[in-house]
Amino acid sequence: MSRQDDLLDFADTVKGFMPRDEGLALYRHALDRAERAPEGTWLEIGAWCGKSAVYLGAAAEQSASVVYSLDHHHGSEENQEGWEHFDATLVDPVDGRLNTLPAWQRTIAEAGLESTVVGLVGPSSVVASHFDQPLDLLFIDGGHGAEVAWADYEAWTPKVVPGGILMIHDVFPDPGEGGRPPYEIYLAALESGHFVDVAVEGSLRVLRRV
Repeated sequence: MSRQDDLLDFADTVKGFMPRDEGLALYRHALDRAERAPEGTWLEIGAWCGKSAVYLGAAAEQSASVVYSLDHHHGSEENQEGWEHFDATLVDPVDGRLNTLPAWQRTIAEAGLESTVVGLVGPSSVVASHFDQPLDLLFIDGGHGAEVAWADYEAWTPKVVPGGILMIHDVFPDPGEGGRPPYEIYLAALESGHFVDVAVEGSLRVLRRV
């Protein structure tokens, strides 16, 4: 098996909410961008325990691209105690808060991606205001509340270069299947005239900046 095959299989063992078919689509479209624009700068919003970072890193390391993996690591609303996706094993015993950073660090180290995937810890909007590097690839998979999702969209999509890729996770046209904000920012990207559809895989939408 190749190094990339090993990484893709390893991604399956990491805690996260991305099905394998969507993860493989994330990898394929990232790899296509890597081949078109080597040594690129990529950024994902919403790192959790590092599952999507491994899929992206498997593509990025083949072209000396770098993935910035951004998260405050305290989880979204749906990850908190009493909600559907709460995981008690991720709670910091010192302060009682959810903290996925140690799990993320272990994932990236075990994958051997520490030179390819770089962690950014903090609020998305704060980091964005000090991040001037143009992006060849942007993956939005952060909080799904309206305020948070729109803040991510407005702060980061202008940084995507022409020809660059925007991928948005958890896009559900049917409101019975999931929250609306990811779907709404996907529609906004199309309506802006700056992005066109490239592909759909499950709840993953792939767009290209024109």
